[in-house]
Amino acid sequence: MVSRRTFLAQTTGVVAGMAAVRSAFATAPTAITVYKSSTCECCAKWVDHIKANGFAPSVHDEEDMTSLKDDMGVPQGVRSCHTALVDRYLIEGHVPAADIRRLLAERPKVAGLAVPGMPASSPGMAMPGAPVVPYEVVAFTTSGATSVYAKH
Repeated sequence: MVSRRTFLAQTTGVVAGMAAVRSAFATAPTAITVYKSSTCECCAKWVDHIKANGFAPSVHDEEDMTSLKDDMGVPQGVRSCHTALVDRYLIEGHVPAADIRRLLAERPKVAGLAVPGMPASSPGMAMPGAPVVPYEVVAFTTSGATSVYAKH
């Protein structure tokens, strides 16, 4: 027969172990695949930004980004320097990690998010001490329709 003290000690150990496993899964980095030019420093800085914000990037250097974007269905009007895939969504350019997290939580019916061009204040582009330049993150469809998703 197991004493009450032994039973409580064992039960507490099992519960603590389950909480640790649950916590590990809750904080597991989110996989994201990034395609970029091997020579683009701002793309590398954006990869550092998403890593620092809970993503686990798999980075692929591509020299023909135009063909890759064509194959993936990234509309011309939202293109930037790098393209990423997270879950079923395309991420084009310097989209902040918080907006990607929101996208994954809300699951809107869009192809992805983009920061067209290379705004000076976006993650990977911002320079310490430089003035903040407002920019928008747009949600887009494969047909090229866009709507403002976030303003920064």
